[in-house]
Amino acid sequence: MTLFSRLRAILGCALICAALPLAPLASQAAEHPKPVEGDWVAPKFTFQNGQSIEGLRLHYVTIGDPANPAVLVLHGTYQAATAMLSRDFAGELFGPGQPLDASRYFIVIPDGIGVGKSSKPSDGLRAAFPPYNYADMVQAQYRMVTEGLGIKHLRLIIGNSMGGMQTWLWGGSYPGFADALVPMASQPTEMAGRNWLMRRMLVESIRQDPAWNGGNYTTQPPSLRLANNMFIFGTNGGTLAYQQNAGTHAQADKLVDERLAAPVTADANDFIYQWGSSADYNAMPGLGKIKVPVLAINSADDERNPPETGLMQAALKDLPNARLLLIPASSATRGHGTTGLAKFYARELEQFIKGLPAR
Repeated sequence: MTLFSRLRAILGCALICAALPLAPLASQAAEHPKPVEGDWVAPKFTFQNGQSIEGLRLHYVTIGDPANPAVLVLHGTYQAATAMLSRDFAGELFGPGQPLDASRYFIVIPDGIGVGKSSKPSDGLRAAFPPYNYADMVQAQYRMVTEGLGIKHLRLIIGNSMGGMQTWLWGGSYPGFADALVPMASQPTEMAGRNWLMRRMLVESIRQDPAWNGGNYTTQPPSLRLANNMFIFGTNGGTLAYQQNAGTHAQADKLVDERLAAPVTADANDFIYQWGSSADYNAMPGLGKIKVPVLAINSADDERNPPETGLMQAALKDLPNARLLLIPASSATRGHGTTGLAKFYARELEQFIKGLPAR
C-alpha cells in the first residue's frame, strides 16, 4: 500500500454539514468515540498575498464532547484529518486513559487548505487557485475554531510535520490562545537546507514536465509518481529502518517496484500547492511571544530536521518553558515519519499534560 493510498454545534458565519458521522476506518481505535465531520465556510477569505476567494471551505473532524477542553490536532503535508485517526496515532492517544482521552477532551482535526475535503485547486480553479502559505492555513484554522465551532480557548495544540510547523506559528500568531504547544517533526526556523532543497526539486520536477501543461493537464503528469517516490525515499523512512526492510538489492528493488506500480491518487496541481506552501515558512519572528509550555518532539533520524545542525537547540534557548524530546534512532523508528507513531512519546506527552497548570 502506498503512502498516498493510506492517507486518503454552532452555526458560525457559515457553518454547514456539522454532525455527519464518519464511516469507521479500518485503523480506527474502537475505544474512543466515533469521529464526527463538518464543514466551516468563510464567505470571503483573504490570503497573505492580498488575493481573496469566496466560500473558502475548511473541513474538519471532531471527537468527543464540545463541552470538554478543546485540543487542536494538525496533520502533515498532503495528508488530511483522517491520517490522524490511525491506530498508530489516535489508537495510542485518544482512547480511555490515554494522554488525549476523548472522553475528557474535545478533539478537533481540520483538513488544511488544499487537502481532503477542504477547498483546493482540483475543485475547479486548478492553477488559478490563490497561492497559499502556512500563515494562511493557520488563519483559516483559527477562524474555523473561533467563528465556526465557537471555541474561545484551547487546552493544547499538537501537530505533526507541517502541523508541527503550524503549531509554532499558532504560538506566535495567537499567543496564549492555547495552554500548551506540542510541535512534532518540525523546527521553528525558516524553510532552508535539505528540507527546502528537496521540496523545491519536488515542485520543479512536476512544473517542468511538459505533461503538466501549466496546470491544464487531462491526465496526471508522469513526473508526479516519480518525483514523489524519490522525495519519500530521500526524506522519510529512516536509515536503519530501510537497512532492515530493504537491506538487500532484491528487497530494495521490490520496494521500488511496488511503489511505482501503485495507482496515483494525488492531483498534480494540489500537490504543487501543498509543497510550495512551505516556501516562506519561518516561525522565528514570533517565537518570543510564546510564553506557554512547549514540548517539541523530534526524531534523531529525521531526514528533514536533522538534530546535528543544532538549529532546534538554539531556538529553544529563547523559550524558558520549552524542552525537546529527541527520540533515539533505531530500526523501529521511521525517520521523519517517526512521530506518526505515538508509542514513542505517549508517556512523555501524558506527563507533560499532567504538569500543565489547571484551568
